[in-house]
Amino acid sequence: LGIADLAKKKPTQISGGQQQRCAIARALVKDSKLILADEPTGALDQKNAGEIMEIFSGLKKKGKTIIVVTHDAGVAQKTDRIINIKDGKII
Repeated sequence: LGIADLAKKKPTQISGGQQQRCAIARALVKDSKLILADEPTGALDQKNAGEIMEIFSGLKKKGKTIIVVTHDAGVAQKTDRIINIKDGKII
């Protein structure tokens, strides 16, 4: 995730994208079977967003379940299943 140099920094000292990558790293370290990712690429540039989605794809191949909530159609298209919600209802 390219964040080793951030280990001694506080959240207020790093960018939103760096904070997002740190949060993803914490989720990965726990080795959970289920990852809930709310806008995991929202503050990232396209390159880093693509890397995160590749990591998620690799985790899926290892049997993990990843639920991604996003407004980004490009991110949604990289998933196996899309569930649209409008006005609080599944459509």
